Amino acid sequence: MRQTADVVIIGGGVMGCSMLYHLAHMGVSNSVLLERDVLGSGSTGRSQAICRMHYSNPVTASMAWESLKVFTNFEEMVGGSSGFVETGYLVIVEAVDRPALERNVAMQQELGISTGVVTADDVEQLAPMVLVEGEEGLAWEPRSGYADPYMVTTSYAARAIELGAEVQLRNPATGIEVTGNQVTAVVTTQGRVETPVAVVAAGPWSRRELAKVGVEVPLSTVRHQVATLNRPLDRIPNHPAVGDIAQSFSFRPEGSSMTMVGFSEEDAGVDNYNEGIDMDALSETLEKLARRMPAMADSYYRGGWSGLFTTTPDWHPILDRVPGIEGLYCAIGFSGHGFKLSPMIGLTMAELITQGQAGTIDINPLRFDRFSQGDLLSSSYRYRVLA
Repeated sequence: MRQTADVVIIGGGVMGCSMLYHLAHMGVSNSVLLERDVLGSGSTGRSQAICRMHYSNPVTASMAWESLKVFTNFEEMVGGSSGFVETGYLVIVEAVDRPALERNVAMQQELGISTGVVTADDVEQLAPMVLVEGEEGLAWEPRSGYADPYMVTTSYAARAIELGAEVQLRNPATGIEVTGNQVTAVVTTQGRVETPVAVVAAGPWSRRELAKVGVEVPLSTVRHQVATLNRPLDRIPNHPAVGDIAQSFSFRPEGSSMTMVGFSEEDAGVDNYNEGIDMDALSETLEKLARRMPAMADSYYRGGWSGLFTTTPDWHPILDRVPGIEGLYCAIGFSGHGFKLSPMIGLTMAELITQGQAGTIDINPLRFDRFSQGDLLSSSYRYRVLA
């Protein structure tokens, strides 16, 4: 392990690896990434990985749109594969939320995003296997889909290493040294790396890492469940990704024969949460899925897992310097919708570190002190993970 580095990143999920790559691409190749286990072993590896642009705020909508361009051209822009599959993305809201959906779509269209409000008749043509009811509001994103979190993460890491960066696995950070309000080193189980810049991107462990240097941050952890189902291919050979806000769950195709469903949010501890599936919650979700795609009543459960969302009070991430400590940065609190933003997270954070501010997208709405200032972002919907 290097004894000195220009930047040390704590956390080997997709965010840490995206930042490592973008820093190296900008010429900051004397950087070290520290991962407590293996790459993508935390929240990244348990992501549903839907890539959609339907947000209530321009900053995250822009990040998702620009990130989609990377996912769809990953080999040319980064190297390696993102595993992206274009499926289209259908948003479904209750009638009461139709005005909010229409405002969101208008905002997204102003940003150049390929999206539009559609009707039930349109859905019958676009996705005939999906049943919509009454006066539900509907939006369609034709270019959206899903990607492979492990492939994206490891591709970013591999390219960063090729450019001269270093990745340390099973070598967790044990502390950040600060002298006179300036980062001076990061200490690990295997040694010490002198550095003027440390970036905390440790997912559910970020609050703990920042607390070591006396920084309190409003992060909570939420358990989210994901199940895979074999679908009846004779009746549903394929289907789009769907954000069913009306029923508070989401689903997408997985490979050629399965459907992946994301559901349930409950407070959970970092070290002792149930990583399996609650069968009662799954049964309720399967009833919702069958209401939305009736043929799925004949699907069967293949397996599943639970992972952690690391949430902020407004369910939007914090991308900023940490006030009061020079050289300390954080990319945290992605609240269950970070993967789709990861290319732009890496780029804008690298710009912030190397240039003093992000130039590609203005990330000021995601600043650290917005909570103390009472300037929180808001969502148009009660289904918070949709942001």
